[in-house]
Amino acid sequence: MLRSLQTIVPDTVLHQDEVRDVFAAQPDLGRLAQRIVSTSFNVSGIDTRHTVIDELSLDSDVADPVFFDRRSGALLAPGTKARNEVYTREAARLFVDVARHALDADPDLEAADVTHVITVSCTGFHAPGPEYEIVRALGLSDSVQRYHLGFMGCYASMPALRAASQFCLADENAVVLVVSVELCTLHLRSSEDPDTIVASSLFADGAAAGIVTARDLPSAVTGLRLDRFHTAIAPEGEKAMAWTIGDTGFEMILATTVPQIIGETIIGALRPLYAPEDDLVAAFDDDAVGREVAHWAIHPGGRSILDRVQEKLHLSDAQLHPAREVLRKNGNMSSATVLFVLKRILEEEGAQAGDRVSAMAFGPGLTAESALMTVTASADS
Repeated sequence: MLRSLQTIVPDTVLHQDEVRDVFAAQPDLGRLAQRIVSTSFNVSGIDTRHTVIDELSLDSDVADPVFFDRRSGALLAPGTKARNEVYTREAARLFVDVARHALDADPDLEAADVTHVITVSCTGFHAPGPEYEIVRALGLSDSVQRYHLGFMGCYASMPALRAASQFCLADENAVVLVVSVELCTLHLRSSEDPDTIVASSLFADGAAAGIVTARDLPSAVTGLRLDRFHTAIAPEGEKAMAWTIGDTGFEMILATTVPQIIGETIIGALRPLYAPEDDLVAAFDDDAVGREVAHWAIHPGGRSILDRVQEKLHLSDAQLHPAREVLRKNGNMSSATVLFVLKRILEEEGAQAGDRVSAMAFGPGLTAESALMTVTASADS
């Protein structure tokens, strides 16, 4: 069971229209690139995003700016080392804070109960890594098993949950802390490349954590039973979504063909997930899976991706509402985002015990990670 989901966003808020104007005003952009900036930002479905970079705020007044010179309006181009140094400092704080929130939110579990820590991030590197920092800062046992899933992209929280579930199947007393932190804004940059412009219009910072355990615990808490997972690859999308390391930060390739590829492959990607349950298979074949699966935690990689998923699966506006709201308020926070959507489903979308939840996230490859879950609201669910 996944329980005690918690999320954090940094304090600095980026308003999409203001960020659009900054990017469009960069002197190195030609007219075509300026039009692409305006279109990408305007149709993104995003109102606000959050960042750990205080100087990106239009209210900031930094004497020696590294990322954004407010006085000239220029977006700067720090090297990868400078960006990663900010990641090392800021991500460490968020990993520890959101992990602590998850433990504090659980009525039955505390630090001494944790047996495994799985951390997820693709926006920076350092060692000892975040899983080590969590163990030390929260006073966990030195013997806690630690794992870090790095550089997998937006889908990485799904295999983290799957690994946590497998640990619990192997050990009925396992308590697995799963923590994702992504600082995508560290890698935003001015460019005339359409893929880079689209990425700059979408990505944001955020942190999420939850606890997975099979222990029989006394308190009735709302959570998610992790029923099944499935991985699918769309080989034609291998070069359409990628994440590489450049001299001035990490470079995201997010081709405009991604929504189309997802639309063409999503049926085949989901069918094996439902195969063990005849009623779900029948509903899927009848384009009525939305009636059997009440809630959909689709990773909001962008507005057009959500549009294509909704169209292909015949989902209602209400079923896509949690994903669209997370996108609107927070942008695309890479691997943390799907955990934000799951939390919203549990707390704000009227989820009831027994409701099915289908979760799906997309990333480099083009890989689609999916999971089928069931809402639980009692200790023995």
